[in-house]
Amino acid sequence: MNYRHSFHAGNHADVLKHAILLRMVTLMQRKDAPLCYLDSHAGTALYDLQGEAAERTGEYRDGIGRLWAQDDLPGLLADYRDAVARHNPDGELRLYPGSPQLVADTLREHDRMILSELHPEDAQTLKAHFAEEPRIAVHQRDGYELAKAFLPVAEKRALWLLDPPFEKGDDLQRCLQAMEQGIQRMRQTVIALWYPIKDQRLLRDFYRQIGTAQLPKVLRVELNVRPADTSLGLNGSGLMLVNPPWPLWEELEQVLPQMAGQFAQSGAGDWRMDWLVGEP
Repeated sequence: MNYRHSFHAGNHADVLKHAILLRMVTLMQRKDAPLCYLDSHAGTALYDLQGEAAERTGEYRDGIGRLWAQDDLPGLLADYRDAVARHNPDGELRLYPGSPQLVADTLREHDRMILSELHPEDAQTLKAHFAEEPRIAVHQRDGYELAKAFLPVAEKRALWLLDPPFEKGDDLQRCLQAMEQGIQRMRQTVIALWYPIKDQRLLRDFYRQIGTAQLPKVLRVELNVRPADTSLGLNGSGLMLVNPPWPLWEELEQVLPQMAGQFAQSGAGDWRMDWLVGEP
């Protein structure tokens, strides 16, 4: 495994993924019942945006960097920007919290986190970071095994971020299998699968397979910063949301058009949101 998220932390894909993830946590915590958060490819807790890796790519400048100084953000984006700002109290954008840290900051006393990271160095960094937190367990293992290993959870309410690096050609298939397994083991699990928008052929096949999979409600949310057929790399990203909490889709309908304009890099950005399976 060669992927290191430090090169990409805080980019436009992280903004989409983390802003929606945080909103899902908030909506699920409206109920007092305990919640268990699972993260399949957790990375590390904090990333130095002024470090060598982040500065080499500079991707954060077209992501969180475009939101950092804005005062008129809609609630979903404002909450996300404020969550990042808590780790930069002097007002300078230096540290970017990954998904484990963003969710850890929201944990109530009766909530719990299960984090999985396969990269040996990142797994050890993550374990050391959360060593004093009994509600957070870190495992060095294949994140695709998370459902089989830990679902169903005792809390009976679970939010699972499935966020692989997509280094291998079969990752979309493994994601689909993992989601089906997770729902089979605990049908009410809320799943957020992040995926890159690069190969349109592979994605078309994936969409068709989602439509016929053994999954309950599935909401597709995508944000493109460049035309989808551009061969420059990561043109955009998406989230497949299984059992998303209400009224997330109503909020996204308002904020996604603004995000498409905010993060466009070549001409106009675009977005889409639709139900591939079911509908509330």
